[in-house]
Amino acid sequence: MQSITNIATQINTDPNTLLLSLFFGIIPSFLWLLFWLREDKEDPEPRGLIFLTFLSGMLAVILVLPIQRFINNIFYDENTLLILWVASEEFLKLVAVFAVAISVRHIKKPVGFPIYFMAGGLGFAALENALFLAYPIGINDPTVGLLTGNLRFLGATLLHSVASGMMGLMLGLAFFQNKFIKIIALLFGLFIAIALHTAFNFFIMKSAGGEVLKVFGFLWVVTIISMLVFEKLRRMSESLYMKNVVIHGPVNELLLRR
Repeated sequence: MQSITNIATQINTDPNTLLLSLFFGIIPSFLWLLFWLREDKEDPEPRGLIFLTFLSGMLAVILVLPIQRFINNIFYDENTLLILWVASEEFLKLVAVFAVAISVRHIKKPVGFPIYFMAGGLGFAALENALFLAYPIGINDPTVGLLTGNLRFLGATLLHSVASGMMGLMLGLAFFQNKFIKIIALLFGLFIAIALHTAFNFFIMKSAGGEVLKVFGFLWVVTIISMLVFEKLRRMSESLYMKNVVIHGPVNELLLRR
Protein backbone atom coordinates (compact mmCIF):
# COMPACT_ATOMS: atom_id res chain seq x y z
CA MET A 1 0.00 0.00 0.00
CA GLN A 2 1.57 3.27 -1.12
CA SER A 3 0.64 6.90 -0.54
CA ILE A 4 1.44 9.68 -2.98
CA THR A 5 4.40 10.56 -0.75
CA ASN A 6 5.87 7.06 -1.13
CA ILE A 7 5.48 7.20 -4.91
CA ALA A 8 7.02 10.68 -5.11
CA THR A 9 10.25 9.42 -3.54
CA GLN A 10 10.69 6.84 -6.35
CA ILE A 11 10.33 9.07 -9.40
CA ASN A 12 13.10 9.75 -11.86
CA THR A 13 13.98 13.46 -11.98
CA ASP A 14 15.11 13.32 -15.62
CA PRO A 15 13.32 16.20 -17.46
CA ASN A 16 12.21 13.99 -20.36
CA THR A 17 10.76 11.43 -17.95
CA LEU A 18 8.90 14.13 -16.03
CA LEU A 19 7.49 15.70 -19.20
CA LEU A 20 6.34 12.35 -20.60
CA SER A 21 4.75 11.26 -17.34
CA LEU A 22 3.01 14.63 -16.97
CA PHE A 23 1.72 14.45 -20.54
CA PHE A 24 0.35 10.92 -20.22
CA GLY A 25 -0.92 11.66 -16.73
CA ILE A 26 -3.00 14.61 -17.89
CA ILE A 27 -4.60 12.87 -20.89
CA PRO A 28 -7.03 10.64 -18.91
CA SER A 29 -8.14 13.56 -16.75
CA PHE A 30 -8.56 15.80 -19.77
CA LEU A 31 -10.76 13.23 -21.54
CA TRP A 32 -12.99 12.80 -18.49
CA LEU A 33 -13.21 16.59 -18.09
CA LEU A 34 -14.36 16.95 -21.70
CA PHE A 35 -17.01 14.30 -21.07
CA TRP A 36 -18.47 16.18 -18.10
CA LEU A 37 -18.25 19.58 -19.79
CA ARG A 38 -20.33 18.28 -22.70
CA GLU A 39 -23.17 17.91 -20.22
CA ASP A 40 -23.01 21.64 -19.39
CA LYS A 41 -24.12 23.14 -22.69
CA GLU A 42 -26.81 25.58 -21.56
CA ASP A 43 -25.22 28.69 -20.07
CA PRO A 44 -21.87 26.90 -19.53
CA GLU A 45 -19.51 27.78 -16.72
CA PRO A 46 -16.52 29.98 -17.68
CA ARG A 47 -13.86 27.73 -19.17
CA GLY A 48 -11.10 29.87 -17.68
CA LEU A 49 -12.40 29.37 -14.15
CA ILE A 50 -12.78 25.64 -14.76
CA PHE A 51 -9.16 25.50 -15.99
CA LEU A 52 -7.97 27.38 -12.89
CA THR A 53 -9.90 24.90 -10.72
CA PHE A 54 -8.19 22.05 -12.59
CA LEU A 55 -4.78 23.60 -11.88
CA SER A 56 -5.78 24.16 -8.26
CA GLY A 57 -6.54 20.44 -8.01
CA MET A 58 -3.05 19.69 -9.31
CA LEU A 59 -1.57 22.02 -6.71
CA ALA A 60 -3.44 20.08 -4.01
CA VAL A 61 -1.24 17.06 -4.79
CA ILE A 62 1.85 19.05 -3.85
CA LEU A 63 0.20 20.28 -0.66
CA VAL A 64 -0.87 16.78 0.38
CA LEU A 65 2.70 15.42 0.27
CA PRO A 66 3.89 16.89 3.60
CA ILE A 67 0.57 16.01 5.23
CA GLN A 68 0.83 12.36 4.20
CA ARG A 69 4.49 12.31 5.23
CA PHE A 70 3.42 13.51 8.69
CA ILE A 71 0.70 10.83 8.80
CA ASN A 72 3.24 8.15 7.85
CA ASN A 73 5.45 9.18 10.77
CA ILE A 74 2.64 9.04 13.34
CA PHE A 75 0.51 6.05 12.36
CA TYR A 76 1.48 2.51 11.37
CA ASP A 77 -1.78 0.57 11.13
CA GLU A 78 -2.58 0.03 7.43
CA ASN A 79 -6.31 0.67 7.72
CA THR A 80 -5.74 3.86 9.71
CA LEU A 81 -3.18 5.05 7.18
CA LEU A 82 -5.55 4.31 4.31
CA ILE A 83 -8.39 6.32 5.82
CA LEU A 84 -6.17 9.27 6.75
CA TRP A 85 -4.47 9.34 3.34
CA VAL A 86 -7.84 9.42 1.61
CA ALA A 87 -9.26 11.99 4.02
CA SER A 88 -6.29 14.31 3.45
CA GLU A 89 -6.70 14.05 -0.33
CA GLU A 90 -10.45 14.66 -0.35
CA PHE A 91 -10.21 17.55 2.10
CA LEU A 92 -7.50 19.30 0.08
CA LYS A 93 -9.50 18.81 -3.12
CA LEU A 94 -12.39 20.52 -1.34
CA VAL A 95 -10.11 23.38 -0.28
CA ALA A 96 -8.75 23.69 -3.83
CA VAL A 97 -12.21 23.99 -5.37
CA PHE A 98 -13.45 26.34 -2.66
CA ALA A 99 -10.44 28.65 -3.00
CA VAL A 100 -10.82 29.11 -6.76
CA ALA A 101 -14.45 28.57 -7.71
CA ILE A 102 -16.83 28.71 -4.75
CA SER A 103 -15.21 31.64 -2.95
CA VAL A 104 -15.82 33.97 -5.93
CA ARG A 105 -19.57 33.25 -5.64
CA HIS A 106 -19.85 32.92 -9.41
CA ILE A 107 -21.80 29.64 -9.46
CA LYS A 108 -25.34 30.55 -10.46
CA LYS A 109 -26.92 27.17 -11.17
CA PRO A 110 -27.10 23.77 -9.41
CA VAL A 111 -25.03 21.87 -11.98
CA GLY A 112 -22.15 24.31 -11.58
CA PHE A 113 -21.10 22.80 -8.26
CA PRO A 114 -20.36 19.26 -9.55
CA ILE A 115 -18.67 20.72 -12.64
CA TYR A 116 -16.09 22.57 -10.55
CA PHE A 117 -15.62 19.78 -8.03
CA MET A 118 -15.04 17.26 -10.82
CA ALA A 119 -12.58 19.63 -12.47
CA GLY A 120 -10.65 19.93 -9.21
CA GLY A 121 -10.71 16.18 -8.67
CA LEU A 122 -9.50 15.54 -12.21
CA GLY A 123 -6.68 18.05 -11.77
CA PHE A 124 -5.62 16.17 -8.65
CA ALA A 125 -5.79 12.88 -10.54
CA ALA A 126 -3.72 14.31 -13.42
CA LEU A 127 -0.66 15.06 -11.29
CA GLU A 128 -1.14 11.91 -9.22
CA ASN A 129 -1.21 9.90 -12.47
CA ALA A 130 2.01 11.58 -13.55
CA LEU A 131 3.72 10.58 -10.30
CA PHE A 132 2.61 6.97 -10.68
CA LEU A 133 3.72 6.87 -14.34
CA ALA A 134 7.10 8.51 -13.74
CA TYR A 135 8.67 5.38 -12.25
CA PRO A 136 7.88 2.88 -15.07
CA ILE A 137 8.70 5.52 -17.69
CA GLY A 138 11.96 6.31 -15.88
CA ILE A 139 13.08 2.67 -15.91
CA ASN A 140 12.01 2.36 -19.56
CA ASP A 141 9.37 -0.30 -18.92
CA PRO A 142 6.58 0.37 -21.47
CA THR A 143 4.55 -2.67 -20.42
CA VAL A 144 4.25 -1.55 -16.81
CA GLY A 145 3.68 2.03 -17.93
CA LEU A 146 0.89 1.02 -20.31
CA LEU A 147 -0.76 -1.18 -17.71
CA THR A 148 -0.49 1.52 -15.06
CA GLY A 149 -1.90 4.13 -17.44
CA ASN A 150 -4.86 1.99 -18.46
CA LEU A 151 -5.74 1.05 -14.88
CA ARG A 152 -5.54 4.64 -13.72
CA PHE A 153 -7.71 5.79 -16.64
CA LEU A 154 -10.37 3.22 -15.78
CA GLY A 155 -10.04 3.43 -12.02
CA ALA A 156 -8.16 6.17 -10.20
CA THR A 157 -9.00 9.04 -12.55
CA LEU A 158 -12.68 8.16 -12.59
CA LEU A 159 -12.58 7.62 -8.82
CA HIS A 160 -11.21 11.11 -8.14
CA SER A 161 -13.77 12.62 -10.49
CA VAL A 162 -16.74 10.83 -8.94
CA ALA A 163 -15.55 11.18 -5.32
CA SER A 164 -15.04 14.93 -5.67
CA GLY A 165 -18.23 15.14 -7.67
CA MET A 166 -20.17 13.79 -4.68
CA MET A 167 -19.45 17.00 -2.80
CA GLY A 168 -20.61 19.05 -5.76
CA LEU A 169 -23.73 16.93 -6.26
CA MET A 170 -24.74 17.37 -2.63
CA LEU A 171 -24.23 21.14 -2.86
CA GLY A 172 -26.20 21.21 -6.10
CA LEU A 173 -29.13 19.40 -4.51
CA ALA A 174 -29.06 21.96 -1.68
CA PHE A 175 -28.83 24.90 -4.09
CA PHE A 176 -32.14 26.47 -3.04
CA GLN A 177 -31.59 25.86 0.68
CA ASN A 178 -30.18 28.16 3.34
CA LYS A 179 -26.48 28.37 4.24
CA PHE A 180 -26.73 25.93 7.16
CA ILE A 181 -28.29 23.22 4.98
CA LYS A 182 -25.62 23.81 2.34
CA ILE A 183 -22.88 23.29 4.93
CA ILE A 184 -24.51 20.05 6.09
CA ALA A 185 -24.85 18.93 2.46
CA LEU A 186 -21.18 19.68 1.79
CA LEU A 187 -20.03 17.78 4.88
CA PHE A 188 -22.23 14.84 3.88
CA GLY A 189 -20.73 14.94 0.40
CA LEU A 190 -17.23 14.97 1.91
CA PHE A 191 -18.14 11.94 4.02
CA ILE A 192 -19.43 10.07 0.95
CA ALA A 193 -16.28 11.00 -1.00
CA ILE A 194 -13.99 9.69 1.75
CA ALA A 195 -16.06 6.52 2.20
CA LEU A 196 -16.15 5.79 -1.55
CA HIS A 197 -12.45 6.50 -2.03
CA THR A 198 -11.48 4.41 1.01
CA ALA A 199 -13.70 1.49 0.00
CA PHE A 200 -12.28 1.46 -3.53
CA ASN A 201 -8.66 1.50 -2.34
CA PHE A 202 -9.34 -1.11 0.35
CA PHE A 203 -11.00 -3.60 -1.99
CA ILE A 204 -8.39 -3.02 -4.71
CA MET A 205 -5.68 -3.95 -2.18
CA LYS A 206 -7.56 -7.03 -0.98
CA SER A 207 -8.69 -8.23 -4.41
CA ALA A 208 -6.83 -10.51 -6.78
CA GLY A 209 -7.36 -11.51 -10.38
CA GLY A 210 -10.99 -11.40 -11.46
CA GLU A 211 -12.04 -9.84 -8.16
CA VAL A 212 -10.54 -6.55 -9.32
CA LEU A 213 -13.14 -6.40 -12.09
CA LYS A 214 -15.89 -6.50 -9.46
CA VAL A 215 -14.35 -3.48 -7.74
CA PHE A 216 -14.26 -1.58 -11.03
CA GLY A 217 -17.83 -2.69 -11.65
CA PHE A 218 -18.86 -1.19 -8.31
CA LEU A 219 -17.15 2.08 -9.25
CA TRP A 220 -19.04 2.20 -12.53
CA VAL A 221 -22.35 1.60 -10.72
CA VAL A 222 -21.58 4.59 -8.50
CA THR A 223 -20.62 6.57 -11.61
CA ILE A 224 -23.96 5.81 -13.25
CA ILE A 225 -25.81 6.92 -10.11
CA SER A 226 -23.75 10.12 -10.15
CA MET A 227 -24.71 10.68 -13.78
CA LEU A 228 -28.39 10.35 -12.91
CA VAL A 229 -28.08 12.92 -10.12
CA PHE A 230 -26.02 15.13 -12.43
CA GLU A 231 -28.81 14.94 -15.01
CA LYS A 232 -31.33 16.02 -12.38
CA LEU A 233 -29.18 19.04 -11.53
CA ARG A 234 -28.74 19.83 -15.22
CA ARG A 235 -32.51 19.92 -15.70
CA MET A 236 -32.89 22.12 -12.64
CA SER A 237 -30.27 24.43 -14.14
CA GLU A 238 -31.98 24.47 -17.54
CA SER A 239 -35.22 25.47 -15.84
CA LEU A 240 -33.47 28.47 -14.29
CA TYR A 241 -31.79 29.32 -17.59
CA MET A 242 -35.04 29.22 -19.53
CA LYS A 243 -36.67 31.53 -16.98
CA ASN A 244 -33.67 33.86 -17.29
CA VAL A 245 -33.10 33.76 -13.53
CA VAL A 246 -29.57 34.24 -12.23
CA ILE A 247 -29.28 33.16 -8.60
CA HIS A 248 -26.78 32.28 -5.94
CA GLY A 249 -28.55 31.18 -2.80
CA PRO A 250 -32.14 30.61 -1.60
CA VAL A 251 -34.91 31.30 -4.13
CA ASN A 252 -38.51 32.24 -3.47
CA GLU A 253 -40.82 29.68 -5.10
CA LEU A 254 -43.03 32.49 -6.40
CA LEU A 255 -40.05 33.79 -8.36
CA LEU A 256 -39.62 30.44 -10.08
CA ARG A 257 -43.27 30.43 -11.16
CA ARG A 258 -42.96 33.68 -13.10
